[in-house]
Amino acid sequence: MRNLTAAFFIALLPLGASAETPEEKGLAIAVEADKREAGWVDGIAELKMTLKNKQGETSERSIRIKTLEVEGDGDKSISVFDAPKDIKGTAFLSFTHSKIPDDQWLYLPALKRVKRIASANKSGPFVGSEFAYEDLTSQEVDKYTYKWLRDEQLDGRDCFVVEAYPVYENSGYTREIVWIDKEMYQPLRIDYFDRKNAELKSLVTGDWQQYLDKYWRPGFTEMTNHQTGKSTRLAWSNYQFKTGLSDRDFDQTTLKRTR
Repeated sequence: MRNLTAAFFIALLPLGASAETPEEKGLAIAVEADKREAGWVDGIAELKMTLKNKQGETSERSIRIKTLEVEGDGDKSISVFDAPKDIKGTAFLSFTHSKIPDDQWLYLPALKRVKRIASANKSGPFVGSEFAYEDLTSQEVDKYTYKWLRDEQLDGRDCFVVEAYPVYENSGYTREIVWIDKEMYQPLRIDYFDRKNAELKSLVTGDWQQYLDKYWRPGFTEMTNHQTGKSTRLAWSNYQFKTGLSDRDFDQTTLKRTR
């Protein structure tokens, strides 16, 4: 998660000067969050996805995810479904980019083919969940413009509240309001507003733990759709870092042979 353009902009501010406008302060917060994330190299994790409908009925899926940090661009990731049987073997590959549309592919074992996710479809739901395809990418600084709104506490923790506006023209969101923890520089909550600027979804995170004495990761993330009453909860476990992954582990051929 690198951003040389934004970092250079911040460096041009007068020595000792603070970000004076809400836009400058919002950008500075995003750059600092990005800076603190640098250097984890690669990681793997397991997660349980729990989908809940409006009536409260639930279903579960088991997923493995691998991620590779890419210098000068967005991260690469691959997610593989292990259960239940009707979705086992489905795999999702994502290459995040800073200034151009992300590249994403979905492997469907029943059809034995790789489907490319079109740029105009990134706002669509990911395998029936409340997460959109565009929610499943690393949050590069250049993907948004920013405005600091205020400082306030959320669940007893001091936060910056920043409004982020997607630069991507096909985004399903007009804006996001993000509560960024001042200690971790990680999001505790994100409110998403649809193309009509109506509140669409909220993401909450929790059970954060620190790894390698530097990097914070959540124990859960939960997305609630206010317009449908549905929600999707991801319970994360078994984080590992610097496992030796490389570009060879993230290509379309890998999608087909992943088990």
